[in-house]
Amino acid sequence: MCVLRLFAAILLMLVVFTTTPNIEEAEDLAEKIVEAKLAACVQILQMMKSVYFWQGAVQKEPEHLMLIKTLEEKYEALEKFILSNHSYDVPEIVAVTAEKISGSYLTWMNEYLE
Repeated sequence: MCVLRLFAAILLMLVVFTTTPNIEEAEDLAEKIVEAKLAACVQILQMMKSVYFWQGAVQKEPEHLMLIKTLEEKYEALEKFILSNHSYDVPEIVAVTAEKISGSYLTWMNEYLE
């Protein structure tokens, strides 16, 4: 097995999703998350519309989706950070495991997050 594949098998990369009501909050959270080394990269997508059930009714609100790239070992701290710094009472925090990652990207991410 090549060294990069072995490395990838040991480290699990996650992409964590959360949403914010406006760009200012998204940018503030993203900057703080990266500065705290809870993630190596955060992407903020353009405004979209979310439809969800909250407080007894279906809601429709504009939101920004954030894609937070991190390692599994950082997840608990990242979740706590989002819960403590997010304006929502119940922010979306959903993590998925990346199945395939380029070796150079995973190496870069690991070096930054050490």
